[in-house]
Amino acid sequence: MARHITIGAAQLGPISKAEGREAVVKRLIALLRQASARGCELVVFPELALTTFFPRWLIQSGRQLDAWYETEMPNPQTQPLFDEARALGIGFYIGYAELAVEDGKTHHYNTSILVGADGKIIGKYRKIHLPGHVEPQPGRDSQHLEKRYFEPGNLGFPVWDAFGGVVGMCLCNDRRWPETYRVMALQGAELIVLGYNTPNDHTGDGAVDGLSNFHNHLAMQAGAYQNSTWVVGTAKCGREEGSLMIGQSAIIAPSGEIVAMATTLEDELVTARCDLDMSKVYRETFFDFARHREPQHYGLIVERKGVGPALNKQAA
Repeated sequence: MARHITIGAAQLGPISKAEGREAVVKRLIALLRQASARGCELVVFPELALTTFFPRWLIQSGRQLDAWYETEMPNPQTQPLFDEARALGIGFYIGYAELAVEDGKTHHYNTSILVGADGKIIGKYRKIHLPGHVEPQPGRDSQHLEKRYFEPGNLGFPVWDAFGGVVGMCLCNDRRWPETYRVMALQGAELIVLGYNTPNDHTGDGAVDGLSNFHNHLAMQAGAYQNSTWVVGTAKCGREEGSLMIGQSAIIAPSGEIVAMATTLEDELVTARCDLDMSKVYRETFFDFARHREPQHYGLIVERKGVGPALNKQAA
């Protein structure tokens, strides 16, 4: 029997440096109401959905930097979003910068949470694959200092029984790494939700950066197909504080096909009715892991972090 869920990818246009969280939350609520009118049960918001992408600047540590992070969720500024979701009976995913005190130490994470239709948090994920640099790079108008402002997540890639299926989360650069999807797929993930803030000048090489939209979809479509899972990727996009970020938020089927995609660089909701049982077709054929995988040959994936010498060379 088919298990259908209607999902909305709630793309955000630019958030200015001066735009307060209250104003942003009003935009999120407007998208949530649109989603309700279209029958959505789950809405996927972007990475760092409450603020501008602050890692583009060098910011001194202390109160000026900490102002970009959330110390609790929900908090007074975001509570209206949780209240509206509960009133509408819609769940959501949202990304934000998290300041956490654990074991007496202060930590900074790029975080996302999954919230149920009752307004309660189901699960939390902290971004593992951090892009960019620790120190500013010369000759760049916009920096990418995620490695300076965040530390790699410490929660792994968990999944949750939610919304009638098995759901996993990741964030932005995680989508480029095949290990992200595979670890969740090995736990039975049928739906992976993610948000991204991706500038189109990430490498500084025009030929490569010109392919940003292609690479974005390539990574998510491959992840969906090779792991037999739905993938919903939602952007914060447009020209934000001088930096142009890509859009093309998409809902992607386990076949790897894009079934819905945003066409603007503004606040925009795209929706699709997703059959979670579609995963079974691929998991019982091409990607029947238990039947076809040979993990005894994959040791290098976890034994090495970077490129090393070949294990052996065949004789001519």
